[in-house]
Amino acid sequence: MRDVRGFRFSPHGRDKRKSFGGPISTEPRINDRIRVPEVRLVGPNGEQVGIVSIGDALKLAQESDLDLVEVAATARPPVCKLMDYGKFKYESAMKAREARRNQAHTIIKEIKLRPKIDPHDYETKKGHVVRFLKAGDKVKVTIMFRGREQSRPELGFRLLQRLAEDVTDLGFVESQPKQDGRNMIMVIGPHKKKAEARAEKAAAKAHRDEDLPAEESAQEQEQEQAAPAQ
Repeated sequence: MRDVRGFRFSPHGRDKRKSFGGPISTEPRINDRIRVPEVRLVGPNGEQVGIVSIGDALKLAQESDLDLVEVAATARPPVCKLMDYGKFKYESAMKAREARRNQAHTIIKEIKLRPKIDPHDYETKKGHVVRFLKAGDKVKVTIMFRGREQSRPELGFRLLQRLAEDVTDLGFVESQPKQDGRNMIMVIGPHKKKAEARAEKAAAKAHRDEDLPAEESAQEQEQEQAAPAQ
């Protein structure tokens, strides 16, 4: 295998160009790194300034104590905005971090039902769904069909509709019932966010802890009154 003018000749007859240089930067060009004669300028509050020379745009940025940031490099002319780039980067990083954290905390519980479930089992399964929704979790409800049941998909659809109606105060249908092989699936999302559910749970626990000493004191007084005099 040999190289000629940046091309590699492989024994399989395919040519591959060598990779030169470091990784491509994903950072936008700012201030004097923007080397075009003119730009379409957007003010710090989103107002349209119009097409101005790069010199005038840099002057406005300097006078405003802001940065000139290229936000649409492929436009003709490129679109630039006046902003505090350091603050913008920090806020963007925080938003991305929050999005990752929320994504990591999103838990999908699963409940499996049969299309001909008996009333007692249905109430038990519904209780699980209620508990999950109160905790701020999504619930994936799966109807499992077997044998001849596969020819009666309406049974599963009606069951899912019934369940959705029974828990409508706690959740909503995020993903409508759909067939998935031998199963039928529906996703119910909670009305309350995870953080709200945790806050309510903590508040309820704190309230119970406050009431506990008062209840114990009342019980002690009742016991003292009921005790015979010595």
